[in-house]
Amino acid sequence: MDKKGVLLVISGFSGAGKGTLVQKLITEYDHYALSVSMTTRDPRPGEIDGVHYHFVSDQEFEDKIASNGLIEYAGYCRHYYGTPRDFVEQNLEAGKDVILEIEIQGARKVREQYPDAVLLFVMTPSAEELRRRLTGRGTESADVILERMHRAAEEAEGIDIYDYIVVNDNLDDCIGDIHTIVEAARHRPSANADFIRQMKEELKNLPE
Repeated sequence: MDKKGVLLVISGFSGAGKGTLVQKLITEYDHYALSVSMTTRDPRPGEIDGVHYHFVSDQEFEDKIASNGLIEYAGYCRHYYGTPRDFVEQNLEAGKDVILEIEIQGARKVREQYPDAVLLFVMTPSAEELRRRLTGRGTESADVILERMHRAAEEAEGIDIYDYIVVNDNLDDCIGDIHTIVEAARHRPSANADFIRQMKEELKNLPE
């Protein structure tokens, strides 16, 4: 039977390793599709337009909002991020499990529109480890790192809206946990509504 894909929302503290986890999922399994977010921030060193993000101007972002072309959008550290709608819906219909790597604000909006989405939050083993990873990236100033730590404290208050948490201590174990969660989600009744409906009809129409 044909099934729609699972919509997987992955959020987490900046520095928790979300990007690495997502890229490894895409590499190791062929049924995941990563939705590339749109953002108004400048690219970091090594980031490629259309691969890591769609980098756009404020005006382009606002035009996309006006045309209902985004599933969700949110502000984060003085910039905006959003999820293009067409890519997500086309891949779900094709049976792909679509990954959205987005912040808590966006996750709330996705849950409103897609109640069956799986919301997963990535954490570090400790706050001190989070600070160490942010510092080790070497891409941000001390002020920005402090801002991100304060932001993490705010985000921690919203973790309860998620369905699952994973602690990114061992990369391979974390990948295995995420994949197991998605595979389990494929077997929820809500993910098999058409099949259940068909079975009910067949059972009703069995000859006496």
